[in-house]
Amino acid sequence: MTSGNLLGPPPVKLPADPAADLLAAGEPPGDVARQNPTSSLAWAELAEAALDRGDDVAAYAYARVGYHRGLDMLRRNGWKGAGPIPWTHEPNRGFLRSLSALGQAAALFEEKDEVARVQAFLLDADPQIPAELLP
Repeated sequence: MTSGNLLGPPPVKLPADPAADLLAAGEPPGDVARQNPTSSLAWAELAEAALDRGDDVAAYAYARVGYHRGLDMLRRNGWKGAGPIPWTHEPNRGFLRSLSALGQAAALFEEKDEVARVQAFLLDADPQIPAELLP
């Protein structure tokens, strides 16, 4: 007989992102990213702003940085490459938003394989992820 979690790894809950308070206080995302370069949230904000202004190349680059910074943070917090990353846990949202922006920018590049990979990753992370985050 085995013991442990038979349903898979436990959900990862990242620690609070110090950039969140700065962004909430109205600090410009570029300044916040300079002060907190490991913050997925700051990079997600930059990527989303670039998407909003139609700069898909900048959005892709910002989102890619936020995604990789988030992967680093996930791994430091016990994530082994699979398992839940719940949207309901606020500190996880920077990573998930960066991943979403990456998929949206990839869609603008018509990079279908990347879009499919991002969509699958988002749904694996949290099947209840808000639909507007899916590319």
